[in-house]
Amino acid sequence: MSSYTPKNILITGAAGFIASHVANRLIRNYPDYKIVVLDKLDYCSNLKNLLPSKSSPNFKFVKGDIGSADLVNYLLITESIDTIMHFAAQTHVDNSFGNSFEFTKNNIYGTHVLLEACKVTGQIRRFIHVSTDEVYGETDEDAVVGNHEASQLLPTNPYSATKAGAEMLVMAYGRSYGLPVITTRGNNVYGPNQFPEKLIPKFILLAMRGKTLPIHGDGSNVRSYLYCEDVAEAFEVILHKGEVGHVYNIGTKKERRVIDVAKDICKLFSMDPETSIKFVENRPFNDQRYFLDDQKLKNLGWSERTVWEEGLKKTIEWYTQNPEWWGDVSGALLPHPRMLMMPGGRHFDSEEGKGTSFASGPNQTRMVVPTFKTSSSTQKLALKFLIYGRTGWIGGLLGQLCEKQGIPFEYGRGRLEDRSSLMADIQNIKPTHVFNAAGVTGRPNVDWCESHKTETIRTNVAGTLTLADVCREHGLLMMNFATGCIFEYDAGHPEGSGIGYKEEDKPNFTGSFYSKTKAMVEELLKEYDNVCTLRVRMPISSDLKNPRNFITKIARYNKVVNIPNSMTILDELLPISIEMAKRNLKGIWNFTNPGVVSHNEILEMYKTYIDPKFQWVNFTLEEQAKVIVAPRSNNEMDASKLKNEFPDLLPIKESLIKYVFEPNKRT
Repeated sequence: MSSYTPKNILITGAAGFIASHVANRLIRNYPDYKIVVLDKLDYCSNLKNLLPSKSSPNFKFVKGDIGSADLVNYLLITESIDTIMHFAAQTHVDNSFGNSFEFTKNNIYGTHVLLEACKVTGQIRRFIHVSTDEVYGETDEDAVVGNHEASQLLPTNPYSATKAGAEMLVMAYGRSYGLPVITTRGNNVYGPNQFPEKLIPKFILLAMRGKTLPIHGDGSNVRSYLYCEDVAEAFEVILHKGEVGHVYNIGTKKERRVIDVAKDICKLFSMDPETSIKFVENRPFNDQRYFLDDQKLKNLGWSERTVWEEGLKKTIEWYTQNPEWWGDVSGALLPHPRMLMMPGGRHFDSEEGKGTSFASGPNQTRMVVPTFKTSSSTQKLALKFLIYGRTGWIGGLLGQLCEKQGIPFEYGRGRLEDRSSLMADIQNIKPTHVFNAAGVTGRPNVDWCESHKTETIRTNVAGTLTLADVCREHGLLMMNFATGCIFEYDAGHPEGSGIGYKEEDKPNFTGSFYSKTKAMVEELLKEYDNVCTLRVRMPISSDLKNPRNFITKIARYNKVVNIPNSMTILDELLPISIEMAKRNLKGIWNFTNPGVVSHNEILEMYKTYIDPKFQWVNFTLEEQAKVIVAPRSNNEMDASKLKNEFPDLLPIKESLIKYVFEPNKRT
């Protein structure tokens, strides 16, 4: 059996889970090898994973993207790279259903860039491409023999399809250009340092918080799990003994149902599986079983060392000792995570990391970790918000909320329509989320927009789109405060019917230029997968002295109309917007309290709670039309989507009493 000895190895994606264990092992065991790590520090990467190697003279870290041909070529030449171990990839199947283009870009295009750089430089003696068992597709439930390396590739989801596509490119470069390629296909891996979107760390962190463990479908799906150190050893063996042009399965014959994994974790945390496990909706296609034949790798001298019980115990011990390793992971712990692909990594602050790029945000509280017992615990927040709209009502309130909740934030200095100033804000502030509460509503009201149309377009359309585009470029979620004043009652949604407009309904109110611009930009923002649009209506807060407060406005009018409308109680809903950011929710949301309330009903409450002598006079819409320039939108919004996500959300009238009138009650 021939043996290969590398000199200078480039490991892509080595701040991620598996590759960090491989990199640390090689750096530790082979001081004569130079190891160069290339990682763009996406959401599931963490520089802390490489801490064991930080002080080693044979280790070098480069932050960058494998999709940058110039950077890859430069590294291969200047570092005299002779070996590439290519781990960098988007790997979470759930994400691939909602963000499949990102998987094509990373997994196929990124691999192609590497292969082309290898061809151009002509100096690579080994190219080890890391693939997955999922490229084989589903294994028959009654199959006794696993997929061997020559089995047909039949991927069933966007993630595995991109990995199979990358494999085809690797094989083609091997055959067309003689590139010395080796491909590996591995079972599921678990152990310390894994980002908790994956099953085992997710269940462990949920158990540590005393929460239920969500299982897709009925939990009968079977998976094979290998401990990370065993997998790192497998790559060590393949690096030195693998044959060029060959594929190696890295697997185990020991299989486990997902439900049994959950029960094993419950047992180690002294939790009752009956009450601690809940079954949730399955993902679009969930392969029943992946089963590998790993004999070929065993022939090279590798074998699995860590038994399941030992590996799981080690993993739980690590997570209980390092609960804050990943910062705020609330988005990943949901039954169906909706993580954004966010470059910029996670940061931490410790004596070990000072003076290096190993860094993290301030003001973070430690989580109380139970010793294998259920308990609720406080969760660390590693957030930083960039807020636009400092002088606006909602923007100002958001800043106050962040101060109250201890969330680091800064207001943006750039103008929305000035792309370069927005990019400078993001570079300087390094936010995790961006809130857009800036926009033109009119001075003192929307009638102003009728005579200032270009200024309204500049901010409400061009500015909002520019910010969304810059955020997308930086992998950031933009929480966009929009309006529900783009609808009016019609035959399908008559006043008083209880039939509200849903998120997917087409705007039908064009009476004011302000509403036209808002409907226009909302339609265009649908093309951005990094935007969460919050349709606010007739905002109300407990600050009854604020002239922008809807109650303050109508209490000062000589006459008011009397029409039921959906409205937004900011005291209740703005904290929800922060929670939505933490959950990385996207798309359009009717951001109102459920139900409607009329002008007269609000003023009756005002009279009851604030001023018993208060009186008002109603006028008709026809009379109102004579004193306003642009018509006003009146409608009911269907808030059931928001209510389903936040079941404690109060109906409008209850919310008015609890958050506005009770706190201001005159005795």
